[in-house]
Amino acid sequence: MSPQPGSARGDPSQEKSPQPGSARGDPSQEKSARPRSTSGSILAKGSQPAWRDDFPLVVDTDVVYLDNAATTQKPRSVLAAIETYYETANANVHRAAHRLSDEATRAFEAARGTVAKRVNAAPEEVIWTRGTTEGINLAAAAYAPTVLQPGDRVLVTELEHHSNIVPWQVACQRAGATLAAAKVTPAGELDLDDFEAKLDGRTRIVAVSHVSNALGTVNDIPWVVARAKSVGATTVVDGAQGPAHLDIDVQALGCDFYAFSGHKMYGPTGIGALFGRRELLEAMPPWQTGGEMIERVRIEETTYAPLPFKFEAGTPNIAGAIGLAAAVDYLESLDGEAIRAHEADLLAYASASLSQIEGLEVVGTARVKGPVLSFLLDGTHPHDVGALLDQQAIAVRTGHHCAMPLMDAFGIPGTVRASFGLYNSRADVDALTQAVRKVRSML
Repeated sequence: MSPQPGSARGDPSQEKSPQPGSARGDPSQEKSARPRSTSGSILAKGSQPAWRDDFPLVVDTDVVYLDNAATTQKPRSVLAAIETYYETANANVHRAAHRLSDEATRAFEAARGTVAKRVNAAPEEVIWTRGTTEGINLAAAAYAPTVLQPGDRVLVTELEHHSNIVPWQVACQRAGATLAAAKVTPAGELDLDDFEAKLDGRTRIVAVSHVSNALGTVNDIPWVVARAKSVGATTVVDGAQGPAHLDIDVQALGCDFYAFSGHKMYGPTGIGALFGRRELLEAMPPWQTGGEMIERVRIEETTYAPLPFKFEAGTPNIAGAIGLAAAVDYLESLDGEAIRAHEADLLAYASASLSQIEGLEVVGTARVKGPVLSFLLDGTHPHDVGALLDQQAIAVRTGHHCAMPLMDAFGIPGTVRASFGLYNSRADVDALTQAVRKVRSML
């Protein structure tokens, strides 16, 4: 049996969410209790998922969308939540006495509570960001200077997205520290022995992805955290690929920071969050300054607002936060176990189907993976394969996937990546397989 997410050295009905404003009423009202949908639990293999119809772009296009690791499509409830906010409660938050601002503020802060509950954090520990990249940059720019000194080390892995490498390079350059990267195995798993060998008393920060965007590898975050704690290091998790496919509990994971994006978990673009442990956030200086994040400004000095507002300078993405909360409500209305089983079935089915094609090589065969399948075809550049698949209405991602060090480790320029979401089906995999076979015949 494969190890489960969170284990030691392991891996890890369309229902609308509450809408902002009802006949110009309270946009922050809590969702009423409702039974979880179990329609997916009886999903027949090969059939369309019951929840597929919730996604208008998926059902209204002929494109087979297999680029979910880059961004997911949005259910109607998310689109409706954003539209309703703009139609009934559009105002800036926190800084006005009028009714619309009050409605917007309550909806905005209710959204923070919804997202915080989803990851098992306190609302004040959830900082709104534009996405995972900004969350990691916030940690690197505001936290790293408080602990890094010349000769110290930040440890990442070769699996990382550039967003979990470059901010640490900059932080190390500014502090006179060094950046080290733990290797990966030929299967695309974190080399645990190399990780432990590079983790020493000089290591102050360990930054690691929860799920690799390029290969789908699921890292055992509790194990990483335990090892980091053994040398007194702080842990930062790139969770971009996690919340759409895994239940995230930052307390169980044990990490100090966890960054994630709304648009990869069926929410809007331009919104995400950084979880940070309260004691760390309170000790950190603000990253960006200006309006909203202040308590009192004098020409001589400024005092800062309490958490989470200290890190939220300027007008936030109010509609994005409301849309992300609607996405969380949507996911929680479904049977999570059924979705995970469905996505695991798609990955296994796709791996078996594509592996039968002569000249095709699967890249990344970790024992525990998210629904991501990367491959190469007959030495053909991935961009060429992707272009030919696009001509057959198959949408995949090609290239290095913002993971150049990983591609260098494998000695390849990039891959073709098919990544699955909850609305994909075996029929989509069949279409991909047929299209790849056609491409193969053209080479």
